Amino acid sequence: MAVLLILFALALLIIGAWRGFSVLVLAPVLAILAALLSSLPVLASFTQVFMPAAGGFVVSFFPLFLLGALFGRVMEASGAATRLASAIAVALGPKNAILAVVVACAVLTYGGVSLFVVAFAAWPLARALFAQIGLPARLIPATIALGAFTFTMTALPGTPSIQNAIPMASFGTTLFAAPGLGIIAAAVMLGLGVVWLQMRVRMLAGDAPPDPPDAPTGTRTMALWVAVLPIVSVGVITLVMGSMILPTLDTDYLALPVYGAIDLSRVQGLWSVITALTSALVLALLLSRPPNMMHVLNEGAESALLPLFNTASLVGFGAVIANLPGFEVLRLSLDGLSGGNVLVSAALSSGTLAGITGSASGGMSIALDVLGPTLVAQAGVQGVDPALLHRVVAVATGGLDTLPHNGAVITLLGICGMTHRQSYGDIFAVAVVIPTLACALIIGLGMMFGSF
Repeated sequence: MAVLLILFALALLIIGAWRGFSVLVLAPVLAILAALLSSLPVLASFTQVFMPAAGGFVVSFFPLFLLGALFGRVMEASGAATRLASAIAVALGPKNAILAVVVACAVLTYGGVSLFVVAFAAWPLARALFAQIGLPARLIPATIALGAFTFTMTALPGTPSIQNAIPMASFGTTLFAAPGLGIIAAAVMLGLGVVWLQMRVRMLAGDAPPDPPDAPTGTRTMALWVAVLPIVSVGVITLVMGSMILPTLDTDYLALPVYGAIDLSRVQGLWSVITALTSALVLALLLSRPPNMMHVLNEGAESALLPLFNTASLVGFGAVIANLPGFEVLRLSLDGLSGGNVLVSAALSSGTLAGITGSASGGMSIALDVLGPTLVAQAGVQGVDPALLHRVVAVATGGLDTLPHNGAVITLLGICGMTHRQSYGDIFAVAVVIPTLACALIIGLGMMFGSF
């Protein structure tokens, strides 16, 4: 019965999000309802469980959301994002429209541009290409989701996404954790995802294509290197800071209580990403010089708030769920399914919480807050490299998070003018089923060959 209560709360969250209710309202209301039905103290569950979890997420990851949103808004407003996407489309040709959209989204998200910004930037490009060769309009959301929500978010080594950054603090790893396995997982997601979409094109032959958009303006005169350089700088600076600069600095002061009494390894990855995104933002401003710069920066800062607080609200909801009696039953059941293997246990627990919250970062944060020390201890006993654990957790949460109540899914469908009924099935295939298969593959490879 206790587990059924968790599923009931999750079902209400999915239904409410499907109908368009904000998770800022849904998450606390359903958390309170779940606590009430579980006979837990309602006010204490809200002020002492929900709010600290939501607030802790904001405290930890506000800089990444802010810098990512600012960078993405500058790339969008200056025309750099559209210029880069158009160049990729021209290079691959209109006959490869699906691959062109996927690659364009992947390059932008791998470069640090927020997936919400990428969705807005990619929609006109996808609409034009799909209209040009008569591809079904209903496949546009899944095509964008494949490029922006999957392999560049969780698998490719070095991606500055929040989903790749969160495990660093728990496992003492970097954005480049288990690079070989990450590349394999990314290849599986990309390859199978494109195959699925091409198969669906044949199945939906004759389905209505989108109306062609107006021709984009203001982006054709920008030199391609101006659009590319800031994005390339994110990965380069992250790698240089994390592997060459920060390790050489005197950071003994981190042992002081005022700085958390921690080791450099706990913040090394986060500092690298903050430095890289800040540098890329400055570089983008200097090179592209978007019009009305102050207005663009203000808009970027404001655009960071909704995804940050949506995710934080889902983290609070998940924290209350994790405090319910039924959660321990669920956790023990998942442990039983894992057979004691720390990789399987990490994937099941973090993936399940990502599904409950509808957020990879939210589910990951809760899982690592609750189970992080236990997973690290088990990994030590079983001889599992923390880098492997990092990559498995990231890929696992990037699968089950993309359920119908996921905020990015709702936003993407709205941008493309599609409903869940029209387009969610293909999103589910490329962003849930295939990433889950990729996760299972790298778990198996990790068990046989370790981290690489």
